[in-house]
Amino acid sequence: MSKEKIVSIEDRIPKLKQARKKKANRRLVFYLSIFFFLISIIVYLQSPLSHVKSIVVTGNSYYEDQEVIKQSGIGRETNMWTIDKEVIVQVLEENPLIDSVTIETKFPRTVEIHLIEHERIGYIKKDNVYYPILGNGELLSGSKKDIYPGDAPLLLNFSEKDRLIEMSEELSKLPTNILNLISEIHWAPSDRSKNEIILYMADGFMVKSSIRDFSEKMTVYPSIAAQLESGSEGIIHIGVGAFFEPFKQQEMSEEEIITNAVE
Repeated sequence: MSKEKIVSIEDRIPKLKQARKKKANRRLVFYLSIFFFLISIIVYLQSPLSHVKSIVVTGNSYYEDQEVIKQSGIGRETNMWTIDKEVIVQVLEENPLIDSVTIETKFPRTVEIHLIEHERIGYIKKDNVYYPILGNGELLSGSKKDIYPGDAPLLLNFSEKDRLIEMSEELSKLPTNILNLISEIHWAPSDRSKNEIILYMADGFMVKSSIRDFSEKMTVYPSIAAQLESGSEGIIHIGVGAFFEPFKQQEMSEEEIITNAVE
């Protein structure tokens, strides 16, 4: 058997010192790296490099980009890390023309503001001028037309704001194919109900219905109209049930038709 090699303590001390020194150096480098990393973050946050460089607005048709940006409060001096998205969304959604807002921050220095506006669902005639109306009942006073464009229903006789808002909300829920069939909507309240309305359809029929749950009731209109013979003239009643009432044989004025429909 060979003799076991014995290492004296004097030989081991230098190696232990060297190992401890390497370990201490590694620890020092680690702490220095963290220190300089934190310093770099502080410098970055305090420098223009963390400020917003580009602001992109999408989905806006009623307002200019700069007007939306101004309302948001975001500017070139805004720090990317201090943007409060919830506050900005709340501010922009106070605008009656805006339905919803989302804010995206895209690093390094871009902010995107995505808008969904209330859709135009019709027109209101006031003083021989036509104003677009949105799905929340808001009128676009800055977009008036001297001539009725005919690309959305014309709402007539809606003298009560609450009825106009309710009607607008119902129209905003309608499928586009049905909304496009409506030419005019007359508010025709009676002693029985203040929600009664008369519709003139593009396919020649009239519809008597109610503002309440109108969007749900009108979903049956295409199937009813399809069952009627070509050239049929009359009123389609859509309420709790649905039925067709032919006009009388003699010619009637428009005012007489509306009167008979309401009665």
